[in-house]
Amino acid sequence: MKINEVAKLTGVTVRTLHYYDEIGLLKPSEITQSGYRLYNEEALATLQQILFFKELDFPLDQIKDIVTSPAFDKAEALKNHRELLVKKRQRLDKLIILVDNTIKGEDIMSFKEFDMSDIEKAKSKYASEVKERWGNSKAYAESEKKVNSYNKEQWQLIKDESDDIWKAFAANMDKAVESAEVQALVKQWQDFITARFYNCTDEILQCLGLMYVEDERFKENLDKYGDGLAEFVSQAIAVYCVK
Repeated sequence: MKINEVAKLTGVTVRTLHYYDEIGLLKPSEITQSGYRLYNEEALATLQQILFFKELDFPLDQIKDIVTSPAFDKAEALKNHRELLVKKRQRLDKLIILVDNTIKGEDIMSFKEFDMSDIEKAKSKYASEVKERWGNSKAYAESEKKVNSYNKEQWQLIKDESDDIWKAFAANMDKAVESAEVQALVKQWQDFITARFYNCTDEILQCLGLMYVEDERFKENLDKYGDGLAEFVSQAIAVYCVK
């Protein structure tokens, strides 16, 4: 899709899309020999995420850090975006009812429908969570140098590599978490993170292990590879990190 077509589809001006390209927030998927900027479905999905985060009043530099973070989970982000949009819809529905009743001549001196506190509370909660999970960190600063050099094919290889490790964990769930085979997989996962993203110390790995079971969204994602895999991996990491 050409840049002017993207502008018409999304309401984002061509000038803004050029600016997003300049600051590295949203690069075109391809630039033709004639100089046309083209955007594929993946780029449009990223643009959608950018617009969602702008709705939460995130500055562009933070949005860039978030959407380019290797830890960023689009599905998880969309769930949170949906929660916020539902709250906005509920508020609008109440306002519409108030307007309808006023048109009917009902003398209703009500202002609660204008209340934005629930929406602001949800935005604040979500913004804090996003900043904590996907914001700047020493590990992220290190990973940024690596991920910026990856092309689409390399990202697919990285995804395939991580999938293979999780599948290997699932295939070994019949073994004890302290077994040599399972512990070797923990080491392989740690090395994978270090090689592809940032230096994954035992401390960071231990934190990841806790996150896999304490955060329902991470737990749900891992358990897709095998029922109970998140708990299994978390226990295996705990054993590995106390050696």
